[in-house]
This record gives sequence, C-alpha cells and structure tokens, in this order.
Amino acid sequence: MYFHSLVALIGTVTIGLAALPAQAEEEYDPFEETNRKIFAFNDYLDRNFFVPVARGYNAVTPVVVDTGITNMYQNALDPLTSVNDVAQLKFSRAATAVGRFLVNSTVGFFGFFDVATHIGLPKHREDFGQTLGYWGVGNGPYLVLPFFGPRTLRHSVGHVGDYYTGLSYTYFGDNLGEDAAMLGLKALDLRSDLIESEQFITGDRYLFIRSAYLQSREYLVNDGQVQDEFEDEFGIFDE
Repeated sequence: MYFHSLVALIGTVTIGLAALPAQAEEEYDPFEETNRKIFAFNDYLDRNFFVPVARGYNAVTPVVVDTGITNMYQNALDPLTSVNDVAQLKFSRAATAVGRFLVNSTVGFFGFFDVATHIGLPKHREDFGQTLGYWGVGNGPYLVLPFFGPRTLRHSVGHVGDYYTGLSYTYFGDNLGEDAAMLGLKALDLRSDLIESEQFITGDRYLFIRSAYLQSREYLVNDGQVQDEFEDEFGIFDE
C-alpha cells in the first residue's frame, strides 16, 4: 500500500493533463488545511525514498521489460474493468475488455505483450468509483490520505469495492506478503514511468495536483467525452 499511495501523488498529474482544459465541476476541499499537511508528508516520502528507488529501477530495467511489466498489470485489471462496464450497462465495452484479457493472457504471454490493441481491441479502464459516478453519485469532499495520496470520498469507496471483488492483482499472491509485493512492484513500475512528468507541475503543487486529479476523474467517469483543443495533444493515460 505504501508504494501505491506515493504513485497516486504524481500519477494523477499525468492523467489530469489529459483533461486539463475542462475545469472540474467542483473542487470541493473543506479539509484543505489537513489535506495540505498530509500532502507534505506524502511528498517528503516520495522525494526522499520512492523517487531514488524508481530512478534505480529505470537504470537497471531494460525498456522492453519495463513495458512488459506495465502491460501485465494493465492486463490484470481487464476483468475488473469488464465487471464495471456491465454495471454501467456498457456491454460492448465489457466484451472488449474480456476479449483483451483472453488475447493478451494467451497470445500475449500472460499480458506481457499487448497484442489486443494491435488487433482492434482498444484499452480502456473502469473502476467502481467510475461506476458510482455513472449512476449519479457525487464526488464528495476531496481528500489526501496518508500514503494513499489524492482521493475523493466516492473514489475511496470505489477502491474498497474494487478490492472486495477479488479481481484485483493484489489477490495474485498466496499470502499477505506476496499480495503486498505485487502492489509494491505495480507502484514502482508506475512511479518510474512518471518521473519525467514532474516537469509539468507548476505553481502550488497541492493546487495543481488537486485540480489535475479531480479533472482526471471527471474525464474518466465521462469516458473522455470532453471537448477541448488539448485532447489530441495529450491523449489519455490509464492508472
């Protein structure tokens, strides 16, 4: 959980850039004073521990291996995506997610290679937080959680729902230690891929990341249906 939380701090920035021109519906942050203190704590841990580890990972990991690890984790989330697609009555997208998982888990060698994208099965991501948003549940207050980083109340509830489906990659291990190792490697892989994205953070880091996070969640809930001139340039990145 520790590694994943620190990734959330910077990972949402890159995701948020995709939705940058469309201001989030409401940046409801009644706990800003407390949130800022927790943010400073998370940021300190990230800069002094996780970033050096991630840089070391980049230095010793070949690009093809790094890409393969990323693909495997994304492949592992496709079953969860398909369940949330069905919950949102998006049956065609659910079929695509199932097809991606079957193709990449077999021909793609357990997801190491993203064969599905190249045969016309595009990647997308759905989680329970997005499902709640689809059915009209509001964001609730913005939160910064120790170790877990930026969240909204809806997204926090959604994470709990996703975890208890039993479809998370954290269930791949045979015990709690192995589950934690799977989550740690996922976080390390993502954080190492996002080091260069820090150049986009300007001004007040707290406000920038809050805005980017809220906009990214809105973008995902609406399946990218945001009209802006930046969309073609930045595209959309999955978590």
